Amino acid sequence: MTTAYVLSGGASHGSIQVGMAIALEERGIKPDLIVGTSVGAINGAWLAGGRPAVGLANLWNGLERSDLFPLHPLLGLRAFAGRSTHFVPDAALRSTLSRHLPFDMIEDASTPLIVVAADALSGEEVLLTSGNAVDAVTASASLPAIYPPARVNVGGRERLLVDGAIVNNIAITTAVDAGATDVWVLSTGYSCDLTEPPDTALAAALHAVSLMVQRRFALEMAANTYDVPVHLIPPPCPVLVSPIDFSQSAELIERAAETTRIWLDAGEPHAQTVPMVHSASG
Repeated sequence: MTTAYVLSGGASHGSIQVGMAIALEERGIKPDLIVGTSVGAINGAWLAGGRPAVGLANLWNGLERSDLFPLHPLLGLRAFAGRSTHFVPDAALRSTLSRHLPFDMIEDASTPLIVVAADALSGEEVLLTSGNAVDAVTASASLPAIYPPARVNVGGRERLLVDGAIVNNIAITTAVDAGATDVWVLSTGYSCDLTEPPDTALAAALHAVSLMVQRRFALEMAANTYDVPVHLIPPPCPVLVSPIDFSQSAELIERAAETTRIWLDAGEPHAQTVPMVHSASG
């Protein structure tokens, strides 16, 4: 059996995946393959280096927004004036990854790693399985307009890549195509409705992206086209933390770990269900 972890995007809600991974490791459920998108690529790269999830928790507990989303007023003004393609430079993200990723090249990972990105020009899904790890993970996390597209050498050709969540946020099919026979989905998506709207423009934009990709995933899972077991771990509910707020990572990690333990102890109820696809008429 080939066990795969599939980790989705979700900005600061990526701390939820850490709690899930801790609970899975406690039960001896460890991956033979890791597929990561956006912040899931960051977490996935750490885990693919053979390091324990509790160590990843320590990393998250020390993260601040400036480590990934540093404020840059002048660049923001340039973006609003149509003189820049993005609001946040990717230097801080690259620096954070350079300090913490456990390997330089993807092919040196202890566990095979697939990083999901998207071609900024064609929208094509790009799967990165070799090459510079910082470049690959940066590309996978480069949400358009927030970060600049990342220039990555793919097969000897430089390509402009952006956040993989645009094309495949929860890349179950990628894992299955790579040989996975048992898939565990570590999603940061909302398992229930929020009780109040996001309180900043950036948080609202990230939330809107999350809703779009979650709806697509819900429809995909409803079709149930997978020929392998898919264990969709339910995130904590509700999650009222802004996707750019890194100050509550410890709480989200612990909540996610406990939610996952309870779900596993209950025999994985509704293991293949997804957040409900709501439709409204009016």
